[in-house]
Amino acid sequence: MNSKALLTIVSITGLVCAGTFAQAPKLDFPAASPGCTLKQRVGLTDIEIVYSRPSAKGRPIIGGLVPFGEVWRTGANNATKITFSTPVKLEGNDVPAGTYALFTIPGESEWTIIINKGAAQWGAFQYDEKADVVRFKVNPITLGEHIETFTIEFNHIRDDSAVMNLVWEKTVVPIRLEVDLGLSAEKIEAAMAAEGGNKPYFQAAAYYYDHGMDLQKANQWVDAALKQREAHYVVHLKAKILAKLGDKQGALAAAKKSLDLSIKANDKGYVRLNEDLISTLQ
Repeated sequence: MNSKALLTIVSITGLVCAGTFAQAPKLDFPAASPGCTLKQRVGLTDIEIVYSRPSAKGRPIIGGLVPFGEVWRTGANNATKITFSTPVKLEGNDVPAGTYALFTIPGESEWTIIINKGAAQWGAFQYDEKADVVRFKVNPITLGEHIETFTIEFNHIRDDSAVMNLVWEKTVVPIRLEVDLGLSAEKIEAAMAAEGGNKPYFQAAAYYYDHGMDLQKANQWVDAALKQREAHYVVHLKAKILAKLGDKQGALAAAKKSLDLSIKANDKGYVRLNEDLISTLQ
């Protein structure tokens, strides 16, 4: 065989091999149930929920696609994963800090909520009741509108509590969550009395005011905060504390001063807050 013929055979073989091992271009398609990571801080507790969000797409959901009386992954794909950075209470049930699976058992008049140690699993196919940390029942609420895509959300957020809602179709399942702030009066007052500067006078005064604690101490701390900075929002807190202490004239003067400062700061929210407060004091 001459060299020209050999070169031709090698070239043809190379083309065949190249065609044999060629791959089609990779295509990405939208996920049927897109993944979602929800992060929420309640008080001093960080909460993270990792779940997939299926949509109804014209199908009957609660009692249909999600049957009554069966353990549900509370989403799609992997079991829904929930993490608490500190111990919490769910509907009064103690849950230690950690990462868990959030399972549910839907029902017509009540749902069972399950916090389970088996967070690393697909769906609920390997659900083991022995790994439950807590399980409790809550009552669902019927919505007047259709929610197309399964949603987990937090609402009614306070310093020490919130409501976690499971929402789909026309059903809302509310779960009350409570956290321990660890901010006792003794701890706050010890920090305020300690030596050193840059103390959180405004935050301490606002905390005492919001939680109905010692208003005389709150008044002292807001005065100290004003010495640090006479900001419109600090003066507004001073006005609210004085009003609650029964010093109507002092509260009115502080509210008017805060109103002037709010206008200068172009803070329309505090302008309205001060106007509302002034209307209650005149």
